[in-house]
Amino acid sequence: MRKSHPVRRAVLAGAATVSGIVLLLSLKPASDPGSAQAAGQAPPAAAGQAPQGGVNGAVTGDAAQTQYGAVQVRLTMSNGKITQAEAVQAPKGGRSDQITASSVPRLNQAVVAAQGAEIDAVSGATYTSAGYKKSLQSALDKAKASAGAQQGSGDAQTLTGDVAQTQYGPVQVRVTVVGGKITKAEAVQAPKGGRSDQITASSVPRLNQAAVAAGNADVDAVSGATYTSAGYKKSLQSALDKAPAGGGSSQAAGSGGGRATTQTLTGSAAQTQYGPVQVRVTVTGGKITKAEAVQAPKGGRSDQITSSSVPRLNQAAVAAGNAQIDAVSGATYTSAGYKQSLQSALDQAGG
Repeated sequence: MRKSHPVRRAVLAGAATVSGIVLLLSLKPASDPGSAQAAGQAPPAAAGQAPQGGVNGAVTGDAAQTQYGAVQVRLTMSNGKITQAEAVQAPKGGRSDQITASSVPRLNQAVVAAQGAEIDAVSGATYTSAGYKKSLQSALDKAKASAGAQQGSGDAQTLTGDVAQTQYGPVQVRVTVVGGKITKAEAVQAPKGGRSDQITASSVPRLNQAAVAAGNADVDAVSGATYTSAGYKKSLQSALDKAPAGGGSSQAAGSGGGRATTQTLTGSAAQTQYGPVQVRVTVTGGKITKAEAVQAPKGGRSDQITSSSVPRLNQAAVAAGNAQIDAVSGATYTSAGYKQSLQSALDQAGG
């Protein structure tokens, strides 16, 4: 029998070793935690997290209605990080005072720790926790929209309007805006139950299409759905008002040699003992040039108080340039609601 040459055996052994090493390397799991980053791909951000992108200032979420009262959350952010969370509205009166005092501080701490809306409900405060998380998410949505606008006018913004109360139930609209143009509109709340189900199913898709086609809130009411249409348009307008500087609702105006940005900002509705108060302001170059109440208590004695106090509050807001204004004598509740809604409007401008 012919013997194999020693050199040939060595070459064959070396080749086999190399082949084995290559095979082992090719079988390395693709799920290596560092593989995506090594390839230059950032891991996807979890839903509900605080937006990154240099967001600064205060952002106030929409008021979330619960069985025991409204909950509304305000976030303070620095460079996209949540530094403080607080409830500017929470259930009160009777047993609610104790539940609020116990649960809200824990929810506030949880938000700062989680840096997002993925927080656990507080035991014994189910409704308050649910309302808190809903308002918190809307605040994060607003911060995300602001961050998107800062990154470029072509980025998509998701803007959720305030809840508009109608005779048959609340209506709330969410729009997607790209490059200042509405690309999608949807109703996240609409009247339901009985006859309302049929009216909502028929009218809302048509209102959504009309909003995209018009690019603003100047859409025609759907025949047979007067109340739903009115609520839809009101919430849609408030969503568009929340578009930050550079977004669809801001306009550039010449001011001498520079350019001042004009924004229309609608605050969240503040619930009072006699009805909601909601303020809309026009801000030019960082200064309030106009203030108006788009909602105020009405009916009976409230009509007289509103007509007397609101114009004075509007003037005071323009004069002060902020929400630090005096209450009007004899209109304590209206004044408090006005100031709260005014502050939430200014928070949307980062001021």
